[in-house]
Amino acid sequence: MFDRMLGYYLVEHGRLTGEQIKQVYEKQAINRARLGVIAVTERLMSIPQAEHINSLQSTHDKFFGDLAIELGYLSPEQVSRLLDKQGNEFMAFSQALVDLGFMTLQEISELSLEYASKYGLMESDIDALRCNDISRIVPIFTKDADEKTVKMLTIAVKNVYRLIDQHVTIGYLEKKENVSGECVGYQKTIGRDKLCNSISGSYTDLQKVAMSYTKEEFIETREDVLDALCEFINCTNGIYVTQESSDSEMIDLEPPVYITHFANIKAPVVYSLPVFCTNANIFINISDSTKTEIV
Repeated sequence: MFDRMLGYYLVEHGRLTGEQIKQVYEKQAINRARLGVIAVTERLMSIPQAEHINSLQSTHDKFFGDLAIELGYLSPEQVSRLLDKQGNEFMAFSQALVDLGFMTLQEISELSLEYASKYGLMESDIDALRCNDISRIVPIFTKDADEKTVKMLTIAVKNVYRLIDQHVTIGYLEKKENVSGECVGYQKTIGRDKLCNSISGSYTDLQKVAMSYTKEEFIETREDVLDALCEFINCTNGIYVTQESSDSEMIDLEPPVYITHFANIKAPVVYSLPVFCTNANIFINISDSTKTEIV
């Protein structure tokens, strides 16, 4: 995540051109492959096994390697070796900058500190960003939210990373009373935790995200776009419900709903998280379902 954040910063402040950062990301992509791809290439797993784990990740808040171990496809030692081969995303980004002669490691370190100072980030925050530890990153950007909202947003961002775009970035959470969108998909939880999880944005951006999620080259209708995004919301809520429910305190899900025209999400408090993925800007919004009106 920090590779994209710092990359945007470098272009915005004239340290790199748009063409240069494009070259950096292209070289970075060559240098770092997905864990499943490496496992198949190394003949440690079959393609069906890798695809099985990719499918399971839509309903489990777990890393590829953890699921591979649980299913007996890989040993802990094999996963460790694969992770070493894969490397760290920010390290690959830094290496690409150096290899292309755009910056030295010292300059990258200094610019990281400059970025941290500008945005009021602690050393531990930058460490979380460099390691791409989403469980630590999301709380940095959602400090004004309650615990339930932070948990739900953490699961949502993890799912975006796993299922939509591994180069997702997020902005700081906004606290609003009204969020509007050209289209909206949402689902409410009932029981102990009464939350409304919604996705909003322009139709063009929502279409890009839906296409990446479904792996379709094109989705023609608004209904199909919103149906795909509601499926994504249901995946996020399903993981939250599984993690948070207990025998004495159950949480359940209402059917997801979508609105294919301009709509407003209204509540005393709507926590709105900007999410940037697949060259699109969308918002993941969390509110109290009992006080939320969507029209």
